[in-house]
Amino acid sequence: MSQPMIILYDVPSNIPQPWAPNIWRVRLILNFKRLPYRTAWVEFPDVEETLHGIGAPPTSVRNDGRPVFSLPVIVDAIRSPQAPIVLSNANNIAEYLEVTYPGQYTFLSTTFTSEHFAARQVFPEGSRALQALFVHYIQEIFAKPLLPIMVPLSHQRLPERSQSHFLSGTTPSYLSVPPDREQAWRAVQEQFDFLANILDKNSGTDGDGVVAMGHELTYADFAIVSVLIWIEKVAPHDGWVRIRQWNEGRWSKLWERCKNCMDVF
Repeated sequence: MSQPMIILYDVPSNIPQPWAPNIWRVRLILNFKRLPYRTAWVEFPDVEETLHGIGAPPTSVRNDGRPVFSLPVIVDAIRSPQAPIVLSNANNIAEYLEVTYPGQYTFLSTTFTSEHFAARQVFPEGSRALQALFVHYIQEIFAKPLLPIMVPLSHQRLPERSQSHFLSGTTPSYLSVPPDREQAWRAVQEQFDFLANILDKNSGTDGDGVVAMGHELTYADFAIVSVLIWIEKVAPHDGWVRIRQWNEGRWSKLWERCKNCMDVF
């Protein structure tokens, strides 16, 4: 009898490891909580049909009222294999995993005992609202200067069929590499410098100076590290070699703290 597990839907790549940051936020939590899961790979042209077929909630609605389906999505069959939970949106999934698997559990299946699962919190008590605000900042402000650099490079890492999905005759402007890459990276560094100055407030008696909540890894750290993984996988020589040296190696230290959560199953 196969064990019930969580299925994480992700996009395939022409490089060995996945890179999509929103999906990595979920994968980091699954690994951190040591939950059994496997990845289901879906090319971009198949995302809408696949997600609609499994009953995933749409993540937004077009102006004409049609639903928009996007990744990440999980299907959780651990607690109810006959009626699995299907969720979309990284933040919704993160909160669901925290509520459903906050501590040690004995699962109904005889395959599992509490020793198999030592889930850990990513939202310590009283931190949910502040972490939601922090993650919003990472998505909407901190990562924004990276888009002109990383989106064209990410498109190049897709399989040919998925690349073609975004092309219709002419190359969209958002897939064009910025003419002045150094200027673009300076804009990125400004955001990293600002965030480093904020996180430095957690040094000394308030924390180890590495993680967002002082001492323990939380969802906020995974939001940052998912961006670092994106850069390391897609722009290892142009991007990650720079960033790992910025701010006295802060980002390499955070990477090392999260390294045990970077498996891909």
